[in-house]
Amino acid sequence: MTDRYQSPLSERYASKEMQYIFSPDMKFRTWRKLWIALAETEKELGLNITEEQIEELKAHADDINYDVAREREKVVRHDVMSHVYAYGVQCPKAKGIIHLGATSCYVGDNTDIIVMTEALKLVQKKLINVIAELAKFAEEYKALPTLAFTHFQPAQPTTVGKRATLWMQEFLMDLEDLNYVLSTMKLLGSKGTTGTQASFLELFDGDQETIDKIDPMIAKKMGFKECYPVSGQTYSRKVDTRVLNVLAGIAASAHKFSNDIRLLQHLKEVEEPFEKTQIGSSAMAYKRNPMRSERIASLSRFVMVDALNPAITSATQWFERTLDDSANKRLSVPEGFLAIDGILDLCLNVVDGLVVYPKVIEKHLRAELPFMATENIMMDAVKAGGDRQELHERIRTLSMEAGKNVKEKGLENNLLELIAADPAFNMSLEDLQKTMKPEKYTGRAKEQVEAFLAKIVNPVLEAHKEILGMKAEIHV
Repeated sequence: MTDRYQSPLSERYASKEMQYIFSPDMKFRTWRKLWIALAETEKELGLNITEEQIEELKAHADDINYDVAREREKVVRHDVMSHVYAYGVQCPKAKGIIHLGATSCYVGDNTDIIVMTEALKLVQKKLINVIAELAKFAEEYKALPTLAFTHFQPAQPTTVGKRATLWMQEFLMDLEDLNYVLSTMKLLGSKGTTGTQASFLELFDGDQETIDKIDPMIAKKMGFKECYPVSGQTYSRKVDTRVLNVLAGIAASAHKFSNDIRLLQHLKEVEEPFEKTQIGSSAMAYKRNPMRSERIASLSRFVMVDALNPAITSATQWFERTLDDSANKRLSVPEGFLAIDGILDLCLNVVDGLVVYPKVIEKHLRAELPFMATENIMMDAVKAGGDRQELHERIRTLSMEAGKNVKEKGLENNLLELIAADPAFNMSLEDLQKTMKPEKYTGRAKEQVEAFLAKIVNPVLEAHKEILGMKAEIHV
């Protein structure tokens, strides 16, 4: 279809798995499962519903007659009642008990919760796989010294693997948040038009104890531990806010990761995957643009801003319900999930194929290392009988001179030569060059990586080992 708008989230970014979770098929099949759960519950609690009616409903749970529903909706202008009607056409014996005692939100809202829960599980799976790939990367490069930056200015060295632990730690924080929200997801249940269960009071002749059993029984049949204890007609839209805040958190972590990769690619130290036939620029054939990382940043900004939608919707609901949530929810929730799905696929693809250039890393590090080694040089000179205060002033002056040579004259860093020529240090150039071992200046970076992987990351990966090994397919 080239004559109408198509969402890039479906066409370019999101996986088939995530798209199915938010598909009409998933939605309407879940509606039918909920109608079956309601009928079974009502039968088990004593209403006049037969096993034959239940079996008829089950027989047509998946073969949805969409054409009948569409035609009916043109007449009644109500999606739920159109599908009640269509289900009844297929199930003439059960037609009279479908949706008994329920309101539209029974299928609509419960399905929304079920769909978001399934989507969170897929996000969880992909997030854990991103962490697993980063763990491999951190382990491989845990001891490789690299120039660290504060304010994007050269600072004390770290290791390539240690830097990866910073990305991992943020994703692990997101996983903690996701796990918590996932563990708190509850169904709406069947509470009626204003949440009072008045229709069931009528159906069950005022039997309070029996009515108390309805929601727990429906929850169990649908694979949930419980329903929200109170509601208006809908579940609280605060739930959507919590869910999309988790997605926004993942997006923020992914954005930070992608920015670092883009900066490293500019430095030619680390590159994202670049295929043999990939074109970086239509004009500049030599270019290797970090387009995957740029796409991560782009989609991440969308998700972070999208989280405002459910927050504002939640804040502006009136009393037991208004319908100004509906159109917004149809856009903001699915699109937030489709985008984060694309983001995590991109992260997985990038980390799995990261290319590291140790020689470039070493070159950059050695250009700055003399400045970073000055404290050690000063200590060695003091041990040899020098005056600490005098030496500090001499190093300061010589560092300024070397910096001027680099910045204003475009020369190499000659700080070591300047120090060797200064009698106050009583050190030869050869002595000084022996101190230029990058690994001497990375502190406990390697040990921190090892401890982080062993104590924090590996237990998480071990607990989810059955879902590891995912590969991401990037469409464009």
